Amino acid sequence: MSDSLKDQLLGLGFKAAPKPERTERKPEPKREHRPAGRDRPQGTQPGAGKPGAGKPGAPRDGRGPRGPRPDQRGGGKPRTQEEIDLAKAYALRAEIEKRERIAAEQAKQEAARVRREAKAKLDAFLVGKALNDAAAEHARHFPYGGKIKRIHVTPDQLKALNAGELGVVQSNGRYLLVTAAVLAEAKALFPDAVALEVDPNAPPGSDEYADPQYQVPDDLVW
Repeated sequence: MSDSLKDQLLGLGFKAAPKPERTERKPEPKREHRPAGRDRPQGTQPGAGKPGAGKPGAPRDGRGPRGPRPDQRGGGKPRTQEEIDLAKAYALRAEIEKRERIAAEQAKQEAARVRREAKAKLDAFLVGKALNDAAAEHARHFPYGGKIKRIHVTPDQLKALNAGELGVVQSNGRYLLVTAAVLAEAKALFPDAVALEVDPNAPPGSDEYADPQYQVPDDLVW
């Protein structure tokens, strides 16, 4: 509205609209912080208003009712002496079986250790004592480890082997031709390594594999 029109209206008796009064907002008073449980009446306990609180037998920690005693069964009857003795017998038997298993495992490990040490001694003893000839052409077969094995020997070595003057020892996956004296030492150190030992006093023809012409597959199961 322009000033001239405003003045004309005021001259006719109109009053200007009053300006709204500004009211200052008073700050709210600060509330005092009180620790939890301060307003609880003296002498009351936490959870006093909860259902079941204060009743005889009610759990104090809220974890539910107590379970049956160890000496009671589902029906509430105490275990008989016979049942107690039976439970003790089962526990004792389980303990004995556990000890037996541990002892058997320890014995197995000890036997494996002794075997490894004996084999290592044998391998060290046989160093430089093998009589194998790379030019040997005759195959001498013999049973060992459930299969038919063979070693190549010369004609003279074959005669000595069949006469018991030589023998065969297994070492590190190889079959070594050795003298009878070395074979005896190897047998004392590790008997399982003796692959072929011919008895010189055995009757002729008792060893069918002594004939070099006797050919059989190497992987034949004995």
